[in-house]
Amino acid sequence: MLPTIYQKTVALPDGREIILETGKLARQADGAVMLKMGKTMLLATVVSLPEAREGVDFMPLSVDYQEKFASTGKIPGGFLKREGRLSDYEILISRLVDRALRPLFPDDYHAETQVNILLMSSDGTNPPDALAALAASAALAVSDIPIEAPISEVRVGRVNGEFIINPTFTQLENSDIDLMVAATYDNILMVEGEMKEVMEADMIEAIRLGHEVIKQQCQAQLEMSQALGKTQKRTYHHEDNDPERYTQIEADVYPALYDIARQGNDNKKERSQAFKAVKDQYLARLKEEATEEEPFQDELVKRYFYKVQKKACRNATLLEKIRLDGRQYDEIRPIWCEADYLPSAHGSALFTRGETQSITTCTLGTKMDELMIDGAVIAGYNNFILHYNFPSFSTGEVKPNRGPGRREVGHGNLALRALKMYCPRATITLTPFAWFRTS
Repeated sequence: MLPTIYQKTVALPDGREIILETGKLARQADGAVMLKMGKTMLLATVVSLPEAREGVDFMPLSVDYQEKFASTGKIPGGFLKREGRLSDYEILISRLVDRALRPLFPDDYHAETQVNILLMSSDGTNPPDALAALAASAALAVSDIPIEAPISEVRVGRVNGEFIINPTFTQLENSDIDLMVAATYDNILMVEGEMKEVMEADMIEAIRLGHEVIKQQCQAQLEMSQALGKTQKRTYHHEDNDPERYTQIEADVYPALYDIARQGNDNKKERSQAFKAVKDQYLARLKEEATEEEPFQDELVKRYFYKVQKKACRNATLLEKIRLDGRQYDEIRPIWCEADYLPSAHGSALFTRGETQSITTCTLGTKMDELMIDGAVIAGYNNFILHYNFPSFSTGEVKPNRGPGRREVGHGNLALRALKMYCPRATITLTPFAWFRTS
């Protein structure tokens, strides 16, 4: 029997259309949507487990955006000729979607949830990264997974003084604004991008225009939910709460935690040890007082303790007008720098702000050192490479070294985008891979 297919069309200001289709593919997923714009197609799926794993008190959400090489008629490079781990570019797009979606799940929803966004077809004209969040949110909208509101992201560009929503690759080459805006119908969630010294009023106007289009896309998702009967989300029970126990814990430990917070100790380790001492003493006391009728609830007590600690720190900062490390509102951490710290590197610097330190090196190379980018949609060369590494010892932790994580990739990209405009010889030459297209 043929499946029941539902489609919703959303128009962009220039007349181009985005089609959201559900019911045809990935029917065993909790939600699945195929987004179409021209010949570009993204399949977004979402699956969330019915129950949370024991001891989980956070939202275990994973978002993966992947561009299939077949979408542009390419075969993956390398010896294996097989798609492997996500590229840095795909990780960056995954983070854009993750940052917009994550805050909208209920605070007490702890079931493992996975969002997959696959680029299945690309026309080489429309950048798919600006469509990924809309596809992911639409998949959630047609599922029974609880989320506060649908979201979307759009790219805002400006060519010859005219703002363009989701500009093409060609338009982006001549754009002095490249801004990604994420929002719900009511609120802006995130803004990320780069501009060529535009006026502040122009940036605000770009955000406003982007939000107007996002409102239409959010409304379309709400209409999809209603049409498919997905307005009622699943019931769940992922947290046991005891308001009376919280009130008791707050009364027992709040004064001591507030006193530590208001002291303004600039030594983070000593401050953490002081908070830990209060917690350890309190937990030991509760264990001694526990009975069969009122057993000690370890996870619940720890969760409430940290909640009270957060409240005490916040109140101390607001009421005492002093930060946790003793600084006033208008004070920054002490900063000192040292250039040429490493004698054999081409360039180096040591930067220190408070307890944060960075050793940065600069190495000059030749044409052969350029980074070749071989993606499904874009290919080219990058002669300005900025890598950011965050080793575990920098925070006094013990973790295995497993290569850069998503956070490191994301933060390195932010630094690269901030600096490349000021490096006269820095070029990142990327072109859409579209050799298969015919005029």
